[in-house]
Amino acid sequence: MNLHHVAGEPDADTEGCHPLFRTAPSTVEFNKLRKRLLRDARQAIADFGMAREGERWLVALSGGKDSYGLLALLLDLKWRGLLPVEFLACNLDQGQPNFPKNVLPDYLTGLGVAHRIEYQDTYSIVTDKIGEGATYCSLCSRLRRGHLYRIAREEGCAALVLGHHREDILETFFMNLFHGGRLAAMPPKLMNDEGDVMVLRPLSYCAEADLARFAEAMRFPIIPCDLCGSQDGLQRNAMKAMLDDIERRMPGRKDTMIRALTNVRPSHLLDRKLFDFAGLGTRA
Repeated sequence: MNLHHVAGEPDADTEGCHPLFRTAPSTVEFNKLRKRLLRDARQAIADFGMAREGERWLVALSGGKDSYGLLALLLDLKWRGLLPVEFLACNLDQGQPNFPKNVLPDYLTGLGVAHRIEYQDTYSIVTDKIGEGATYCSLCSRLRRGHLYRIAREEGCAALVLGHHREDILETFFMNLFHGGRLAAMPPKLMNDEGDVMVLRPLSYCAEADLARFAEAMRFPIIPCDLCGSQDGLQRNAMKAMLDDIERRMPGRKDTMIRALTNVRPSHLLDRKLFDFAGLGTRA
């Protein structure tokens, strides 16, 4: 990614590591991947002023590759003394059928990671209110987010940290462009409506393909989503396919698009609320 990098980039080859990395591959290829992800995550944290010393973060852990990667990178940065915050990993068990309840607590306990497992049967609510074949994601996400905000308050956490990555942001941008009629993406940092919990996305610069390779190399115990993951034809899937096709034909375009979202020129768009076109005139 052709963005400036923060000073003092982490060295993935230094001696000592968090227990999570003790069985990680020692290959040059993996160390480069790990270093790139660490650098991109640290850059996002710095660029958007995410970290405040002494804060406590609630790290949402779904059991998917992205949230595992998020937790691993945050723990790695903290281990290196580059992230002065405390973490509480949190999984919201939403009552999905066949959800393996022991996987996450066993994994986190084995690593000595502080965590909270919360059971809330949002699955029954979603399947009751949304017809078969319809998209569950929106309602499921709202219900899940509300519970996570509550847990953050109960645990004294200033921020809810989510594992959305570069592709999530780009897909959201194009969904809003094509279907919502607005220019909007997924912000790396956002205050909730109540104004008491910050939402952070430290993986905003991280490529999904890198996170997938990282998860495979780290052998995370992935838990698939049987709710939204089982539905075909979602708008987001169409955006993902479009972006992947563009990247295949023109490598590097995803990085260019992310840079574009950091380089907005209101005077070159058509939003009259952002720029005073009516008041624009030549100098007398």
